[in-house]
Amino acid sequence: MAKLKLKTCSGAKKRFKMTGTGKIKRNASKRRHILTKKTTKLTRGLRMNHYVDKTNEATVRRMMPYGK
Repeated sequence: MAKLKLKTCSGAKKRFKMTGTGKIKRNASKRRHILTKKTTKLTRGLRMNHYVDKTNEATVRRMMPYGK
């Protein structure tokens, strides 16, 4: 009989991606709507890659046990 498998948090798998080096990529917030009052410089910056902070990394990894 097979051992129990750990479940992946559905919300986490939609929001985060693991990189080859082991970092966790995330999307920037404040980019969905009401963009007219935000500056071009700000919205351009929100398009760039963002990574999960070291303090939250362990929590995200626990949510995605099979993330490579």
